[in-house]
Amino acid sequence: MTKFLTILAASLALAGCASMAPTYERPAAPVATQWPVPQGSATQAKAADLGWREFFTDARLQALIEQALANNRDLRVAVLNVQRAQAQYGVQQADRLPSVNAAAAQSATRSPGGSISRQYTATLGVSAWELDLFGRVKSLNDAALQQYLATDDARRSAQLSLVAEVAGAYLTLAADQEKLRLAEQTLLSRQDGLRLTQRLQAAGVASALDLRQAEIAAETAQTDLAGLTTQVAQDRNALALLVGQPLTPEQLPMAGTATAVTQTAELAAGLPSEVLLARPDVQQAERTLQAANANIGAARAAFFPRISLTASAGSASGELDGLFRSGSGLWTFMPQVSLPIFDAGRNQANLSIAQVDRDIALAQYEKAIQAAFRDVADALAARATLGQQIASQQRLVAQTQDALRLAEARFRQGLDDRLATLDAQRSLYAAEQGLISSRLAQQVNRVTLYKVLAGGQAGTQSSS
Repeated sequence: MTKFLTILAASLALAGCASMAPTYERPAAPVATQWPVPQGSATQAKAADLGWREFFTDARLQALIEQALANNRDLRVAVLNVQRAQAQYGVQQADRLPSVNAAAAQSATRSPGGSISRQYTATLGVSAWELDLFGRVKSLNDAALQQYLATDDARRSAQLSLVAEVAGAYLTLAADQEKLRLAEQTLLSRQDGLRLTQRLQAAGVASALDLRQAEIAAETAQTDLAGLTTQVAQDRNALALLVGQPLTPEQLPMAGTATAVTQTAELAAGLPSEVLLARPDVQQAERTLQAANANIGAARAAFFPRISLTASAGSASGELDGLFRSGSGLWTFMPQVSLPIFDAGRNQANLSIAQVDRDIALAQYEKAIQAAFRDVADALAARATLGQQIASQQRLVAQTQDALRLAEARFRQGLDDRLATLDAQRSLYAAEQGLISSRLAQQVNRVTLYKVLAGGQAGTQSSS
């Protein structure tokens, strides 16, 4: 047994940590060093430093996000994928150490003379353990580690996307509820106008055309109300799917929510290198590239001899009670060397595949960086104009309100017909809807910026 342990220890010492994988160097980012739009002041908050509880200030939204993180099925699958990848890495890591097995056996032989001989054995041994002299097993272990870390990056990316999706769905529901209330108020106003026109037409003051125009305006408002009622119901369904459970009325957005769910401080874009390296989807792409790089080492090692070891030590005796007596010890040591001589080009083909896989992973990594750069640039470009758009829309609402007031005054004085008033009402309704949409766009833009700027990801990067 002592000899067996000595052999095993020597074998472990021979199995070094060499690797034939190419030295990995992070590729240069194929994007500009600055965002293509102005960044504003340097006192802005960094999204990566803000957890979602700090960024989203609405209590109801915070509760929904927390429930979604616990119940959303897509995120649950992402978490299970991480656990699966971790187990696969454990399996691959186990190949670096020998598997030691204990065995006990009995054999009985009957000779032609009728005598029966028995042999009892008890052994402790290692079977077909590869001495990783050329780093094949280590390279496969490194690749499995990077694949596991990439899966965890995918989980973090899914979590960040889920937070943004819940916030976006919540804001959309709040905006559509506000539009629904506006449609209800507009319908009531137009129904009042229709009744007034009916009385005027009966008195001979309003024409049949005035009456038809008032009826059209009321029916249009009724149609909008029906459509928005459906839209609000669908918004609730979409939010419930993200949250992973039915919603109660107490969980729905309150009036005015669409303009007050995020912190008022602007988010700082920072440098592209800082943002892109913090994004979990970019990290996932780089982990995949590193795994492909490690697989090249395993493919290269296949050209060299593969040494495997089978060894055992134990005791043998013809009598069961003599199995562990002095002088019954036995041991076997069977190293095996396999040297590829002719494989019809299989190893070269496998190496070519590994190299092409690495080039594919490199292209996908560069594409991930470019896509991330565009995400941020697009969101920053929208942020630069949304404030102006809202201000302009607010002036438009004020102007159409004044136009409606003047049109109603002229109609009461008999200077204009009912058509001018109806046009002013339609213009005001459209302007108020536009203002709701603009405010929603600004809030969604803040959520999008939080997501694309790797919100809450500071200090959460996976490490090997």
